[in-house]
Amino acid sequence: MCVSSQAGGKMFVESLLRWGAWIILFQVASILSAGSCPSRCVCRPETKEVICSGKHLNSVPEGFSGDARRLDLSHNKIKTVGRRQFSGLLQLQELDLSDNIISMIEVEAFQALQNLRALRIKNNRLKIIPVGVFSGLSNLRLLDLSQNEILVFLDYTFKELVNLQTLEVEENDLVFISQRAFFGLQNLQELNLDRSNLTSVPTEALSQLKSLARFRMLRLTISTLPNNAFRRLHRLHSLLIANWPSLDTVASNSLIGLNLTTLVINSCNLSTVPYSALRHLVYLRYLDLSYNPITVIQGNLLADLIRLQELHLAGGGLLRIEPGAFRGLAYLRMLNLSSNQLTTLEEGAFHSVGNLQVLRLDGNPLACDCRLLWVVRRRLRLNFDGHQPTCLSPDAVSRREFRDFSEKELPRLFTCRPARVMDRRPQEARVEEGTTVLFSCKADGDPFPSITWISSLKNVVSPTGRIRVLPNGTLEVRFAQVQDSGTYQCLAGNAAGNDSLTVGLYVKGLPRNRTIPFFSEEGWLEPSNSQGANSSAQMSKPYPFDAKTLIIATTMGFLSFLSSVAICFVFMFFWSQSKGQIKHTATIDFVPRSSMSGAGEGADGGRFTMKLI
Repeated sequence: MCVSSQAGGKMFVESLLRWGAWIILFQVASILSAGSCPSRCVCRPETKEVICSGKHLNSVPEGFSGDARRLDLSHNKIKTVGRRQFSGLLQLQELDLSDNIISMIEVEAFQALQNLRALRIKNNRLKIIPVGVFSGLSNLRLLDLSQNEILVFLDYTFKELVNLQTLEVEENDLVFISQRAFFGLQNLQELNLDRSNLTSVPTEALSQLKSLARFRMLRLTISTLPNNAFRRLHRLHSLLIANWPSLDTVASNSLIGLNLTTLVINSCNLSTVPYSALRHLVYLRYLDLSYNPITVIQGNLLADLIRLQELHLAGGGLLRIEPGAFRGLAYLRMLNLSSNQLTTLEEGAFHSVGNLQVLRLDGNPLACDCRLLWVVRRRLRLNFDGHQPTCLSPDAVSRREFRDFSEKELPRLFTCRPARVMDRRPQEARVEEGTTVLFSCKADGDPFPSITWISSLKNVVSPTGRIRVLPNGTLEVRFAQVQDSGTYQCLAGNAAGNDSLTVGLYVKGLPRNRTIPFFSEEGWLEPSNSQGANSSAQMSKPYPFDAKTLIIATTMGFLSFLSSVAICFVFMFFWSQSKGQIKHTATIDFVPRSSMSGAGEGADGGRFTMKLI
């Protein structure tokens, strides 16, 4: 029994020794595989991070832990990244090389980093990215190349980044993007292309990005968005264009094919709202056209944006918003009109003011009269986004904020005086054709009324043309025609009411031997004579040659003809003498045409002899 017990104890001890040896070998292998931490870096085994930021490194160090998942080499003085520089870091998911002086990255520099998700090379000195630099990064999701000196993206630069979702290339010196530069980025969702030297939208290159959802372009010098600028970007939902000081034209089909929900075109040089370019964006919810020199919002031209919820038109120098400007925008919740030159905002501009929740009117020289009464009455439930509107005029309410008014004083302060035509004396003009006629229409009211003239054909008279309305409201009929006869109506109107005045014009036609001025490229011209007078003058004009001149001319022409004929005969005589004896007769057989057409072979022919002189 004792022998067996000793044998069992010995076997137990041997098994413990074997297990201990295996554990020690495993730990040693783990240590060897993990490697040591580089001397200037900080390693965090619990988070598997290696922090080498700001250590004055001139090159990528060696000896990283093989299981590291995050490596930070930013804020150093690294100049070059060599081929397969990180081959031992198979588990690495994030690599930061930002804020170095890297000017060269060799091909296949990141070849072994199959699990890398984020690569940042921001703020370096790269001028060109050789094709193949990003080889092996098939799982990369984020690539940041911003704030470098890159001049051009070549074909297939990113072709192996099939799972890339975000590409940051802002603040480079880009002058050209090749048509197939973005080939392979089939899953890219966000592209930021800011502050470059591009002179046109890289339409062909962008057409490779079939999954692009968000596109940002800031601080460019492009002056025009051409037609089909973003074709094939059917999944693009957000387009941000800002700080293009030269952009003054948005072509009518520049945004065709897009299904945008967010569109920003601010801090540019647009003088009008690009209505035709916006009309098909029926899914648009957010529109920002702020800080453009837009002065007028016209009526009934935004109705196609049926889902629009936010509209920003701040800082644009707006002078007027026409009635019906926001008609059709049934879901409009937020309207920002701050920092413009608006004196009022009438309720008639909206589809329904009941849906409006946020309204920014601060920074405008508001005239607090009856036109703004609808806003003041909603001052308690309408959100001004922390910026209360302030009255500039009239003097009784100057510098008062909307929230300072009590309900009792509103009917007394926010008033208007209806429009009234001041001089109502009858105006009737009976003139001859070609006369210029002026009809005066002066009106008064608070606010100052607008003047509109209606022609005898019931059309609104424009400020241009032969019949026009002058800036002071006067109707001018230049060089009146018979068909201009009739009654014209002047309409003076403001928010409080309208007034009208009717005038009469009767034009008498001229006799046929008289003419009226006509319009040419040089303006209105007054002919000196009628067509009939011109014809008579032409008929009575003396013949340009007398009989003596005609006789002399005819004689000289006849002599010239005779001399030419004589020379020809002399020439033929000497030529015939040089040929010797010449046969002076010739016999010619012929068949009549009628025989050839239908008489057959039996038809008789003919013969005649011709004598040569």
